[in-house]
Amino acid sequence: MTETISLKTARRIALAAQGFGRAQPIKPDRKHVRDLARRLGVIQIDSVNVVTRTHYLPAFSRLGDYPREALEAEVWGPKRSLFEYWGHEASMMPLELQPLFRWRMERARDGAMWTGLARFGRERRDYIDAVLAEIERRGPVTGGDFAPKSEGGPRRQPGWWSWSDGKHALEWLFWGGLITTKTRNGFERVYDLTERALAARIIDLPTPREDDAQRELVRIAARAQGVATAADLRDWFRLPLADARARVHELVEAGELAPVQVRGWRHMAYLAPDARAPRKVTGAALLSPFDNLIWTRDRTERLFGVKIRLEIYTPAEKRTHGYYVLPFLEDEAITARVDLKSDRAAGALLVQAAWREPEATPETPERLADTLNRMARWLSLERVHIVGKGDLAAALEAASRKRIDSPLA
Repeated sequence: MTETISLKTARRIALAAQGFGRAQPIKPDRKHVRDLARRLGVIQIDSVNVVTRTHYLPAFSRLGDYPREALEAEVWGPKRSLFEYWGHEASMMPLELQPLFRWRMERARDGAMWTGLARFGRERRDYIDAVLAEIERRGPVTGGDFAPKSEGGPRRQPGWWSWSDGKHALEWLFWGGLITTKTRNGFERVYDLTERALAARIIDLPTPREDDAQRELVRIAARAQGVATAADLRDWFRLPLADARARVHELVEAGELAPVQVRGWRHMAYLAPDARAPRKVTGAALLSPFDNLIWTRDRTERLFGVKIRLEIYTPAEKRTHGYYVLPFLEDEAITARVDLKSDRAAGALLVQAAWREPEATPETPERLADTLNRMARWLSLERVHIVGKGDLAAALEAASRKRIDSPLA
């Protein structure tokens, strides 16, 4: 018979799998960042810099005040342990996973990718090959190297480089695994041939069969989530639907995933073999809207009973909670959410709105204030300033009053 577990147990399993509820290291460093990346399997990248770019936030939520340079060194430094590719959207992932995505790279080269890019690949393959040859000859390039002089790029032969075609060619080559990110200038990718940018020990690893690679990706997704539906497992690395269903079935048949029913969930879930169900999970963390724990909106609602909606692309007058809203994880519940902005010129972390959730506790304002204070210090901001919008704002301001108008300790 299929085991049935409570929603509370499922939450604890999921939080433990994600690295929450653990004592934070006294001095987090590159090793802690590497270990976390391997635990999660994938960290989403996004360019929005309202607070700080999202890929820096999952480690802060789990490790505390780690140096952001540690993550940069792991993904863009000379002794990197991570690489960039399309995992769950644009992502950074452990280097050893690179062979597991070669089937996706091959499919991309065959035209199975974003429709517009696939069409560009069919219609402009000679141009793409010429761009690849240019990178091979010249070495690392940026998108700016492909812009005409009128757009700030270098002087080129008329008709050879254009921003639109050059950008499309680079994206096609990146999807196809022929080039990758060697480093970044600010947030601009610096591309090079994959075999030059990544260590030979990775390039020389054998390419697994497509089904073997997908099974391993499902295993990683299961470990990272602890308990998950087939749709959750598929979404972690955005696997094709039919492939994901087949791989989950195979892992169940092999005894590597255990079917389980979570009370209140419509669909069957699956337990990772080493899933841990702690008796309780404690801690407080602000979550990026792109954090692994909550990036699947349906799963977030099933686990925590809250609807998380990304409102960046919603017109301001139609937003419910704000522009860049971070949910507040308090022990085992999402108890609040805050719309944040880093005002770097004023040295302040702005709380533009603060909202309570149904599971908020009397301690929520104080614990949230403490967490905001830690985030401000981590971001090298001098203070937290609460604007006053939202049904939690007044209580949060009262809890923060001792810090708002004075430098952070």
